[in-house]
Amino acid sequence: MTSKPRGIDVAGILAGQRRALAKAITLVESQREDDRESSQRLLNSLLPQTGNSIRIGITGVPGVGKSTFIEAFGLHLVRQGHRVAVLAVDPSSPLAGGSILGDKTRMEALSREDNAYIRPSPAGSALGGVALKTRESMLLCEAAGYDVIIVETVGVGQSEHQVAGMVDFFLLLMLPGGGDELQGIKKGILELADTIVINKADGDSAATARMTRQHYASAMSLLKHPTSWQPKVLSCSALNNEGVDDIWTLINEFRTQAEPYQGIEKKRSHQNLAWMQQLVDELLRMGLSRHSGVRAALPDLEQQVQNSVITPLAAAMEVMRISQLS
Repeated sequence: MTSKPRGIDVAGILAGQRRALAKAITLVESQREDDRESSQRLLNSLLPQTGNSIRIGITGVPGVGKSTFIEAFGLHLVRQGHRVAVLAVDPSSPLAGGSILGDKTRMEALSREDNAYIRPSPAGSALGGVALKTRESMLLCEAAGYDVIIVETVGVGQSEHQVAGMVDFFLLLMLPGGGDELQGIKKGILELADTIVINKADGDSAATARMTRQHYASAMSLLKHPTSWQPKVLSCSALNNEGVDDIWTLINEFRTQAEPYQGIEKKRSHQNLAWMQQLVDELLRMGLSRHSGVRAALPDLEQQVQNSVITPLAAAMEVMRISQLS
């Protein structure tokens, strides 16, 4: 698996050319079987050039100003000499490019920067769904020299967990207002967060934002975090570009704290292993669904399970016997 995929400018990707990168991402997003094989050859050839970024996941409640925040944050990083890629995860998007991130006017100033790259969410119906495509796009962006990868959740529900499973640092944006907002977001999402940022801390909301920050700091202190990192609560005004630099400083503190015990490297290793296991499950399901004998037997087996004639395990074992995988 070392031959170069046809039509892909590997040298262009490594040189950071956006057109070459866009073409490569289109390849990994393809649902064609031959394109999948080509994309894996490409990714394997580029793997030595990946991993040199900080991967940041960003989610937030509706109306929190996520686009404004990501643009302000991205522009801050670009002005510091970083190269920033923004990718979206939207499991609810049924069409390629169906995410609202496809509308570049949402982050117009950032999209004009030479050292920024914005990519909409792909369709999620292929192997691994949208999360796989985003993971592979992330590797391509790293190979192209982007040293900050921002993965944005657009949909709600499982996307937060998907994104947390592919990034180094997970940031949760919240609104000033405290109690009602805390009720409106699942505890499990709070436990994923490496930091909470109260956005729109400006004007008449500044005092409320300070109270909300204290409220969340107390709440977060009660939650058990999977690492030694103690999640912090910050506030900012993305609209006025206030407090954005403090967030980048905090992320660098996170990286520095993780260095002695290779925390980020170990996290990525666990993520890759978990992802491989999930893909094995999906490939097995896909293989079973294509097996003619299984397809023929499945309706009757499903009916027997529904009618409590046989147990679900007995039906599953019969499927495996028919497929000769048992």
